Amino acid sequence: MIEQIEITLPKFRRGYHLITSLIEKQLPQLPEKGLLHILVKHTSAGITINENADPSVRTDFESFINKMIPEDDPVYVHTYEGTDDIPAHIKSSLFGSELTIPITNHGLNLGTWQGIYLCEFRNHGGSRKIVATIIS
Repeated sequence: MIEQIEITLPKFRRGYHLITSLIEKQLPQLPEKGLLHILVKHTSAGITINENADPSVRTDFESFINKMIPEDDPVYVHTYEGTDDIPAHIKSSLFGSELTIPITNHGLNLGTWQGIYLCEFRNHGGSRKIVATIIS
């Protein structure tokens, strides 16, 4: 069986945000076993799994990625929507736009310290949409 829903996330400031509970609250009852596939429907945001305990991890992500992919680099051509435009697209491609998570015993089978992050790469990205597909 396959079930699919679209989840609208609230606006987040630029950065890395734990959204595990926001996703879980909007999902229907999960099967005993299966897979949850999630896709963020944007080219300037990403999604990843990482540590859910220490918020300094998210700060370090932001610092490192901004150092690796800086704004205002003179090599950029695609800057129509501002200095964060092409850096956001590059970051999105590096992090990716989709995840697949096992479902076990009617819940997401994440590790103890794992959480789902929305990676907001724009200064003013707005609300984001996620397609969640449950396969059982």
